Amino acid sequence: QVQLVESGGGLVQPGGSLRLSCAASGSISSINAIGWFRQAPGKERELVAIITSGGGGSTNYADSVKGRFTISRDNAKNTVYLQMNSLKPEDTALYYCHAEIRDGVMYRELDLWGQGTLVTVSS
Repeated sequence: QVQLVESGGGLVQPGGSLRLSCAASGSISSINAIGWFRQAPGKERELVAIITSGGGGSTNYADSVKGRFTISRDNAKNTVYLQMNSLKPEDTALYYCHAEIRDGVMYRELDLWGQGTLVTVSS
């Protein structure tokens, strides 16, 4: 069974940094896209950053995090990272990893979500 496991959330002061990790485990044929969404209390889930397999790994960021967050991917480990710098209180949210994966057994296209990791930015 293919699943996503996130880690790295926590409490940080404004201006601080955190790095989130998301590892895909199980029998995997390919990962088409993998990235991060977030949901703050009372708000809808929104895209934070995503990296695709095409074009050498193109990236896309929400305007609100451009220049502060960096997404990267370790293909050998099936892991994606989100380096978050210059964090602001408005970055406080539950961060979810999301991936479009082709499994290595039935070769089905899977749309997977992690369980979420909480990031709190507060003094």
